[in-house]
Amino acid sequence: MHLSLELFVETPETSIDFYRRVLGFESQGSSSTEYTMLKNGDAVIAINSRSVLSSDHPLRIDTGHRAGLGVEIVLKVAEVENAYRAAKESDWPVSDLALQPWGLRDFRLIDPDGYYVRVTSRHTS
Repeated sequence: MHLSLELFVETPETSIDFYRRVLGFESQGSSSTEYTMLKNGDAVIAINSRSVLSSDHPLRIDTGHRAGLGVEIVLKVAEVENAYRAAKESDWPVSDLALQPWGLRDFRLIDPDGYYVRVTSRHTS
């Protein structure tokens, strides 16, 4: 099984910039203002414009509401220190890099649409 996420966002350009600049994703294939596939290692996130959803679609939310409430995106990386450094250099607000009680190091941030992202090491330190 392989998981791909599709995020329906308010402003695709802003989200694409966030995932590329802050988290190191790269665009895959052709991209448009309505759909862009991003990849970093085995992680795949498709960015979709919320405007493509019909008015009665279950994922449709009103403009200005945070789409990401209730969702945590966990990205497991081989070198969490490098990911943290790159995220900090982007000037996007990120938490401190911390050792968690379960033995993994991570940092957290919130994407432009309110999706909570945790970037974590793959193995205990």
